[in-house]
Amino acid sequence: MQRGYVYYRTRPAGKHFDPAFRPELTPSQMLQLGVFGGRYLTDCRAEFPETWFSRAKLCASKHDAALNCFGVNASQPLAVWRRNGWISGQDPRGWFQWYCRYYSGRRSPDDARQIRRWRAIVRHIAAIRRNCEPGDLACRRRQRQAVLHWAYDSRKI
Repeated sequence: MQRGYVYYRTRPAGKHFDPAFRPELTPSQMLQLGVFGGRYLTDCRAEFPETWFSRAKLCASKHDAALNCFGVNASQPLAVWRRNGWISGQDPRGWFQWYCRYYSGRRSPDDARQIRRWRAIVRHIAAIRRNCEPGDLACRRRQRQAVLHWAYDSRKI
C-alpha cells in the first residue's frame, strides 16, 4: 500500500508524547485485544517490532469481526476514510498507522491533526457512560469497539 516512504524515529518508542495525547492502550495491546477485524498491519509487519504480533489477532485474507474484542464490526471502509479527508499521504491506512508510527518514535507535521481526532472520540465515551451501566460490556458493543480502535480502553467504561 505504501512504497518509498521513509521516516525517522526522533523519540524513544512509547515515550515523549504530546501532553494532550494520553492513549490508554499501546498498539501491541490493541492488536492483542482484537481491532479492525484482524486486517490491520498484516502486510507491513516488518516495520514494527515482532513482539507487537506475538499474540495479535490477525487475519490477512479478510476482515473478520469475530476477531474484534467485542465481536462486532466497527470499521468503515477505507474509501469512506478517503472521502471524508481522514487520510494523509504519509499514513494511507489512517489513524492507527499514524499511532503505530508515533508510538515508535516518529513525529510529523500531521501529529496535531491526528491528536485532535483522537481527542474527539471522547463524545463516544460519554455516550457509553450515559447509556450503559458501568462494566456492562454487552451494552453498545459497536461503540465500545470503535472507541477501542482509538486506543481508549472501553472495557473500563
